[in-house]
Amino acid sequence: MSRLIIWINGAFGSGKTQTSSELFRRIPNSFIYDPENTGYFIRKNIPKPIHKGDFQDFVMWRQFNYSMLKTIHDEFSGTIIVPMTIVSPEYFSEIVDRLREDGITVNHFTLCASKNTLLKRLRSRGEGKNSWAARQIDRCIAGLSHEVFQDHLDTDEMSIEDIVEQIAALTNSTLLPDRRSRLRKMIDRFITKLKG
Repeated sequence: MSRLIIWINGAFGSGKTQTSSELFRRIPNSFIYDPENTGYFIRKNIPKPIHKGDFQDFVMWRQFNYSMLKTIHDEFSGTIIVPMTIVSPEYFSEIVDRLREDGITVNHFTLCASKNTLLKRLRSRGEGKNSWAARQIDRCIAGLSHEVFQDHLDTDEMSIEDIVEQIAALTNSTLLPDRRSRLRKMIDRFITKLKG
């Protein structure tokens, strides 16, 4: 299999974590890289007076994630799956376009859904309409509608399996058969929801 990055973007509640976890289970020799961990590291290791409301606003967050993804790509022969919301075209360019300029294949997908669907999905994981994630929905929907964030996948009526199969088809990725029982899938998704 050729080396590639599959970036899963979308508003909070769009299904990034579940989709990424399912892709990881079904694409042989794949790895999930979560850029959010860099943000947590930055917040933990700088003085509070210089914290920013959004860790993506730190230039070092964008530089570090570009460097990590390039290094992993150069040294790992499989598929790198990146679940991360980025709504700033400038920040997106600083990571994704730089990787592409380096000759790295980055397949980017934005999981789109209506505000009502996103709120319903957030409620299913215990987050109300006043949660931080819910308050970001309008900003995310507006920002992610920009053409730089294509391919846009309308997930309102799609199951996680449908999304995974569509992404696999669009990236020419081979999926392992999913032989889990319906109950096992539910348990796996519940565990993923708890971790997310």
